[in-house]
Amino acid sequence: MFLDYSLRCLASLALTATLTAASFAASDETLQKAPSAQVFTLTPTPGPFTEPGIAVNPGNPQQVVGVFQDNAHASYSQDAGRTWLLAEGVDPKNYRVSGDVSVTFDNQGHAFICYIAFDKLGTFNYWAHGATRNGLFVRRSLDGGKTWDPEHVPVNEFASEPGIPFEDKPIIVADTTKSRYAGNLYVGWTRWTLTGSEIRLSRSTDDGKSWSKAIEIDAHPGLPRDDNGAAEGFSGVVGPDGTLYAVWSQDDNLMLTSSRDGGKSFSRARAIIHTAPIMFAVQTLERANGFPQIALDPNGKRLYVTWTDYRNGDLDVFCAISEDRGRHWSTPVRVNSDSVNNGADQFFQWLAVDPIDGSLDVTTPGRPKHLKRATFSLATTPVLRPTVGAFTEFGRRNLLPSQRHPTQKRRLKKRSRSRKEPSSKSALRTSAALAEFAGKVWPNVIRKKDCASP
Repeated sequence: MFLDYSLRCLASLALTATLTAASFAASDETLQKAPSAQVFTLTPTPGPFTEPGIAVNPGNPQQVVGVFQDNAHASYSQDAGRTWLLAEGVDPKNYRVSGDVSVTFDNQGHAFICYIAFDKLGTFNYWAHGATRNGLFVRRSLDGGKTWDPEHVPVNEFASEPGIPFEDKPIIVADTTKSRYAGNLYVGWTRWTLTGSEIRLSRSTDDGKSWSKAIEIDAHPGLPRDDNGAAEGFSGVVGPDGTLYAVWSQDDNLMLTSSRDGGKSFSRARAIIHTAPIMFAVQTLERANGFPQIALDPNGKRLYVTWTDYRNGDLDVFCAISEDRGRHWSTPVRVNSDSVNNGADQFFQWLAVDPIDGSLDVTTPGRPKHLKRATFSLATTPVLRPTVGAFTEFGRRNLLPSQRHPTQKRRLKKRSRSRKEPSSKSALRTSAALAEFAGKVWPNVIRKKDCASP
């Protein structure tokens, strides 16, 4: 579920292009700047922007597309992220609200943005209760994000009728391999019903022009509220042989399933890693999460998952690996290198693996311990990767300068999906996204600015 800032606290979307090099450890208090890090702004002016995504065209890495909300927006670069322009015609005009955006490029170099759209929310956190018309949609760009198809394509859509579900948190994944399923597109998401939450998946085999009937890929539904115990946080990756791997969070576990027939059927979902609760509160951000991401090295043998939980008291980012395509998993490694129990929080992590050299990188905003009153800003935005020759330790590099705000508490407000009656609660699905290709890393992050005192 996407939620945005009050207009009193505006944000800009910043993309940090980093030419990666060997990593190194950092102290608790300071992080060395990443080599060759540069920051570029995707949005012409600050606005209520949240939950970014980013993708690089594997066939032409000069083309990069960043997406964000609300409503659904896209910016594009045709010089590997050095300059950006805001695309037009991305958000749907037949719905009042659109967001929960994700983006990918397929094996033809076509870009796809996926989003939810609706007019009005149902009951807070119990989204299926009183749900009105809503759906998931995909829009395509044939020129690297500069222009987009005039009509979006429904993946799933419901008219306003009693008892309809609410579709939420979609992620779009492309098969860019040379397998027999090359070109397939997959969308996975959470479906909220009155009695539960389901992980659903639909596939397209015709360049996004049509989508299959959604199938449920979880072993059993989760709880029906958008909180701990629900089935949510879908993430997917495709291996060189066309196998689709999918993870999500449910019942304080990371769940895994896979499809070897192009998304027609899936193995029975199973718990692979036990976690602390994946939904949590952070100062001035009433509800945040540590939903997982999954990634795969280029040879298709090593799988990675990252997530955030508070098993140590502080919010920490963790990573685990599988060397046998998901059958067995390593003991989780703590990614952030600050001291345990130091009062600092890292959350909203994002994971990417370079498809050329296999480098693993993680980006995470957070609340450093020197900020007594946390604000939703990127006080430090490190990219983390295992130190050379060892997976048991991550180096940390600072991509954005630390931002200190006045100690007066900021009140971030949730805007209702109907654009009426803001709530005092603030929540987001994510605040950063990450892509990489051939040694270059593109984190797409929110930078808050122009915050007036309450």
